[in-house]
Amino acid sequence: MSDEQPVRLHCFAHAGAGVSSFFGWPRDLGPGTESLPMLLPGREARRREPRVTGREALLADVMDTFTRPSDVPYVMYGHSLGALIAYTVTRALHEAGLPGPALLALGACPPPDAASELSDAAGASEDRLLDLLGGIGALPEWAAPGGLWHRAVLPVLRDDLTLAHALRAHAREPLAGTPLSVPMLVVSGADDPLARPDVMADWRRWSTGPVVTRTVPGDHFFVRGHALPRLLGRACRVVRRLAPDRATAGANG
Repeated sequence: MSDEQPVRLHCFAHAGAGVSSFFGWPRDLGPGTESLPMLLPGREARRREPRVTGREALLADVMDTFTRPSDVPYVMYGHSLGALIAYTVTRALHEAGLPGPALLALGACPPPDAASELSDAAGASEDRLLDLLGGIGALPEWAAPGGLWHRAVLPVLRDDLTLAHALRAHAREPLAGTPLSVPMLVVSGADDPLARPDVMADWRRWSTGPVVTRTVPGDHFFVRGHALPRLLGRACRVVRRLAPDRATAGANG
């Protein structure tokens, strides 16, 4: 692989978010990596588009990015809901017999067969959902009832939790064809109450490829810190060094 070709790092954000969490990443990722945040419909520059709440609509929106022929390896990182999206896309590519990521990195998300307090609350009352969000520090202090946050962010968040619930349910269905063998990097926040490191370790059962677990400082939103992009930058440079062997291997082993 040419030294001029960086590893592409496709990033999917947590529920209720756009892509702003990734804006500061380039300085921490280091050389040889190009971060490509993936913006879903219904937020930021795509706020006028209908939001997706099911697997088929999600894949219809994002799959073109990953089915174009390329000799440049790429990595996916998904945070919380984004981890389910990254896993879902990787599995869809695998089942279609198409090359997948050289590395699937997942953060702050229990595996699909574990309890998930957030996605399980997709249909909960507003009071219950707000209590849960407040407990993990996801409810801004200025989020007064009827205010901008409740009008603009809460509907997006609820739809995203509905999407997460659907993706978890589908992931538990039998895989078509051979087992998924993509290498995984599973990242936990040391103080994350929703996806503890011991729970995150169970992602090992979701790929027959090598699975590495790491814990970084922070709570559920450690995506906003420096440790995660630095870790992913190092992982991408490993992928870059191994590119002659893995550029065409993808998720199919």
